[in-house]
Amino acid sequence: MTENKREPGRKASFGATMKAVFWSFLGIRKRSDYEKDSASLNPVHVIIAGLIGVMLFIGVLVALVKLAVS
Repeated sequence: MTENKREPGRKASFGATMKAVFWSFLGIRKRSDYEKDSASLNPVHVIIAGLIGVMLFIGVLVALVKLAVS
């Protein structure tokens, strides 16, 4: 058994959730990682991480547009 496997029922940290959401935004996920995440991620953390990711994405886009226009 490998050390990377989580115990059943063990929840991932918020940092691990942010990492999973970041890779999902890019569309780069292995099927095995997706299956591990779906078993261990807290849905509330996923929603919060997704909202943070969207706000960061919009902020970067707005900054790029302001830079391009000026």
